[in-house]
Amino acid sequence: MEEKEFLDNEEIFSKVLRAGRRTYFFDVRATRARDYYLTITESKKFTHEDGSFHYKKHKIYLYKEDFELFKEILNEMTNYVFEEKGEEVISERHQKDFKKTFYQEQVGVGGSFTNFDFEDIK
Repeated sequence: MEEKEFLDNEEIFSKVLRAGRRTYFFDVRATRARDYYLTITESKKFTHEDGSFHYKKHKIYLYKEDFELFKEILNEMTNYVFEEKGEEVISERHQKDFKKTFYQEQVGVGGSFTNFDFEDIK
């Protein structure tokens, strides 16, 4: 029981990266032999129409024997992305005028609107 409490309760080292709807948790944890390993958790928030929400989580366990190769491949992959597409984010979600463009498409420029006075509502 003491071993389980050690594994569940001890925070060895943690970092958090907030990225929009996603949050990444980097946690150093201990094995039963009290050696360290890393967990990387992606938590993504989903909001329902009624205002309630839930989180979806995905977790990666990374052990010391895999650190070097993992870092090499991660660096290779991120370098490839930057070399092929540059560092500028190309995405509808990240376009500077996305909200304006989206709104104009939904309503239509010069679209018809109903004019009413809140004083009429009683």
